[in-house]
Amino acid sequence: MDALLKFVRRDRRYKLEAYQFVFEALSYAQKELGMGQVREPSHDEGDEDDEPQRHLTGQELCEAIRVFALEQFGYMAKTVFKDWGITRTGDFGEIVYNLIDLQMMRKTPQDRREDFDDVYDFDTAFRQEFQITLPD
Repeated sequence: MDALLKFVRRDRRYKLEAYQFVFEALSYAQKELGMGQVREPSHDEGDEDDEPQRHLTGQELCEAIRVFALEQFGYMAKTVFKDWGITRTGDFGEIVYNLIDLQMMRKTPQDRREDFDDVYDFDTAFRQEFQITLPD
């Protein structure tokens, strides 16, 4: 975590909370939504535990982030993301690849930074329809 704190102090594009949220959303996607293909650990990757990992594509992680953000922040999700420096799905890719560079996340040879680009439009993805129901 020290490496991440140092990195966030140098690269001020995204707040620390944005990185933490991406970690939480990844866990949410794997455990709550059952997303991701099971991938056996590779001994050459230096996995401490030999348990299978669930791997998400960039598009899958963006969708999990959207669902998790709406659950956590409701109609304020887009505003929260903007405060953290996130205005497009490509920003999630920047965050993930920063974490990969810091060796806090892993990728497969098929993963690309561009997998996160233009997955959805923030205005559409974080708009919720609210109905006000008056008592009879």
